[in-house]
Amino acid sequence: MSLVAGVDSSTQSCKVVVVDVESGRVVRSGRAAHPEGTEVAPAAWWEALLAAIADAGGLADVEAVSIGGQQHGMVALAADGDVIRDALLWNDTRSGTAAEALRDEVGRDAYAARTGLVPVASFTASKLRWLRDAEPQNAERVAAVALPHDWLTWRLRGFGPGAAALDELTTDRSDASGTAYWSPQTGDYDRELLRLALGHDAILPRVLGPAERSGVTAAHPGVPAGIPVGVGAGDNAAAALGLGARSGDVVVSIGTSGTVFAVTDRPVIDPTGTIAGFADAGGAFLPLVATLNAAQVVDTVAALLGVDHAEFGALALTANPGADGVTLVPYFAGERTPDLPDATATFAGLTYRTTTRPNIARAAIEGMVCGLAAGLDAVVDAGVAVERILLIGGGARLEATQQIASEVFARPVTVVPPAEYVALGAAAQAAWTLTGTRPSWELEGTTVVSSPPHPQTRSAYLAAATR
Repeated sequence: MSLVAGVDSSTQSCKVVVVDVESGRVVRSGRAAHPEGTEVAPAAWWEALLAAIADAGGLADVEAVSIGGQQHGMVALAADGDVIRDALLWNDTRSGTAAEALRDEVGRDAYAARTGLVPVASFTASKLRWLRDAEPQNAERVAAVALPHDWLTWRLRGFGPGAAALDELTTDRSDASGTAYWSPQTGDYDRELLRLALGHDAILPRVLGPAERSGVTAAHPGVPAGIPVGVGAGDNAAAALGLGARSGDVVVSIGTSGTVFAVTDRPVIDPTGTIAGFADAGGAFLPLVATLNAAQVVDTVAALLGVDHAEFGALALTANPGADGVTLVPYFAGERTPDLPDATATFAGLTYRTTTRPNIARAAIEGMVCGLAAGLDAVVDAGVAVERILLIGGGARLEATQQIASEVFARPVTVVPPAEYVALGAAAQAAWTLTGTRPSWELEGTTVVSSPPHPQTRSAYLAAATR
């Protein structure tokens, strides 16, 4: 039995799965936590990766490994390979003003045509512009810029402080497409945009194809030297690989962030910036809409009500669809789509009669899902065919979320069983690297949920969100 390993270095934790190449069955797994916050020392990711590998029983019997990781995070490297400052993560909104400056200087239409993106706070270019403006001495020291999965792949291969080799940095199309200085259409970096953001040129990771090797592992605790290392991928693109998503599938993921994305054979360019025109990890394209406020909305309101997730979901299902007019616009962390980095959350429709625990619970889930419904609308309006909606992520496990998603989307949803799909996608990429053929692992255990449409929920939400 041939085994490969896939890694998901996400916002909250690092997960490792060891998978049978033939069947896609997970043989064993491990995990380790990441620090909280919107800026993190990359060394914490490295320590978590080694801890998760150890928790998974090591990689001594593994024939290839690949790393999926959270997109956009800015890892700024000095000439000696040192990390210059803690990495700003995708959900750090301090770069909102910097994104606005880039939009103004280039123009939305021109920026979208050049990169498939319109800058928002999340993207790497916006964070580099923030660094240039807020910490010019640090910006001047930047010799190379990497993304989280790029940096971890580089470290796994034995590079880092004391062994800089910045020209050994590699990345893939999916993660490069989230920087806002690489074009999915041309396959090239737009160095003029990089210089506009950072203030000068810098070394950028080589962009490799889906099945190419980045190199081989160096010896680390639990990791023997010489294991082929796949190029890796951004988290959403890796999840698409793990799900085996094809044309006609739209994935709605409810995790730390909320995302709506589809695999398409042509790039999508949206000058409004609602859709990010990413590349996927398989040679196609991945138009994506992202929201900052997803599963943590449930966490926050459940804590407010003093209940666990199961009780929260049950409570929400006792309320009427539309929560008797109670609406939550859940911009607790500002928002990326729409681009409102400084926004705050608001409740509307509260009266003495309607302010009940069930209504509050249901309004929280409805608000979270309505934000994603706007993303689904945008993808459909861009001409993407929707044959099946796949609902994934920790926030999708509640029955209440599944029912409400079908109500709000006015479509059946296919609920995918819980699994580490980003790590599984990275494992699929490792298998592809090993064999030269993309694996076709069957997606099992799905269920279809179909609820009566309730358009009034969307109407009330849109009214509250535009006040």
